[in-house]
Amino acid sequence: MSVRRLAAESVQPTTFAFTAESIGWVNEQIAKYPAGRQASAVIPLLWKAQEQNQYWLPKAAIEHVADMLNMPYMRVLEVATFYTMFNLEPVGKYFIQLCGTTPCRLRGAGDIISVCESRIGEQRHVSADGNFSWLEVECLGACCNAPMVQINNDYYEDLTPENFNALLDDLAAGKPVKVGPQNGRNASEPEGDVKTLIDPKLFDGSVIDSWKATFEERKRKADEAKAAAVAAAKAAEDAKASEPAKPAEQAKDAAPARPVPSDGKSGATQDTPAATGTAGQAAANAGQPAPSASKDEAVAPAADPAKEEAAKAEERIIAAKLASLPKTASATEKADAVGSKPAGLAAPRAGKADDLKRIGGIGKVNEGKLNLLGVFHFDQIAGWSLEEIRWVGTYLAFPGRIDREDWVGQAKTLASGSDTAFSKRVDQGSVPSSKA
Repeated sequence: MSVRRLAAESVQPTTFAFTAESIGWVNEQIAKYPAGRQASAVIPLLWKAQEQNQYWLPKAAIEHVADMLNMPYMRVLEVATFYTMFNLEPVGKYFIQLCGTTPCRLRGAGDIISVCESRIGEQRHVSADGNFSWLEVECLGACCNAPMVQINNDYYEDLTPENFNALLDDLAAGKPVKVGPQNGRNASEPEGDVKTLIDPKLFDGSVIDSWKATFEERKRKADEAKAAAVAAAKAAEDAKASEPAKPAEQAKDAAPARPVPSDGKSGATQDTPAATGTAGQAAANAGQPAPSASKDEAVAPAADPAKEEAAKAEERIIAAKLASLPKTASATEKADAVGSKPAGLAAPRAGKADDLKRIGGIGKVNEGKLNLLGVFHFDQIAGWSLEEIRWVGTYLAFPGRIDREDWVGQAKTLASGSDTAFSKRVDQGSVPSSKA
């Protein structure tokens, strides 16, 4: 890094103060920071001081900024001498910062440097008329328009010795000049005989307005759908609260039990309670395919009446939230409308996933889907909140089933190192759909 020092005393002004026009802007910058943290505004204030002082920063301005921010002079001097965007000595009326890094060099920056040297002189030298000075700097970020320069606050691109000389002539004469490309191209559009179909709107900025309108319309619809879902969910909960309690026997009838073999073990039949009754109806009403049994799915024992009633209540709430979504909504969009996606892992811990099929209700298909969501371990499922249960249940197209089959309770038991009745059967190999 080059040594940066303040300009000679002979060119330093004795005083500096922000103009009435600048002071309002300065106070706005300071007000952005809480009491005691005003020093955070040091860089914008130094920049404004430089801009006000013909694009260079005198000692008096550095000390004035330090006084405004209640900072030691040395602290502000450290900032001013560290950042090369602060000019510590006088520059010309038109201060040329010339990009000398690789893309510009390959495209003719050396010729532009030769023009500066022949017309102005060495770097950091101000021309006799006070109009120009120049400095070679690092990349200015307009590589596709190389070579280019920054003059004061504007970029001038696609330079050649001829158009750069003409530009300097016009600036010296006080004539208006064109900012940006100097070879006639529009912004950064392809140059020359373009062989591909190019939409001019991609380069003139007009397309931004249509994008903005599209985004705003999408957000408006999403906000309306969310509000409608909240209202529908509240209406469903209010309706549930006003319903008379159902006798346990009636609740039991609502969930048909599966046959139990004579050996006392629950059967390995592939029928699942979530595929029938209100769960299937709720899914149909929400535009989802009704949950169905799969040869690939393990089945948990039927839920008890209390859990069945709780699962039905969940189905009503979820169906109400999904009612406002279009039928074309994806599984993720539906899940996002009713809950929160659980955090997933990029890979199983220590490279080994738990056998999620040891949870009643999770077979090879659902295990695969859970793995794709980053769910590999029992303790992940054990920690699901209500919102996360709703998200996963809706994403897998069987709202209410996770509650019925008590995935979370089973997962807590398995995560603790204990077994469930179902996991013991899986370990014994007596659940065909849970075999790897």
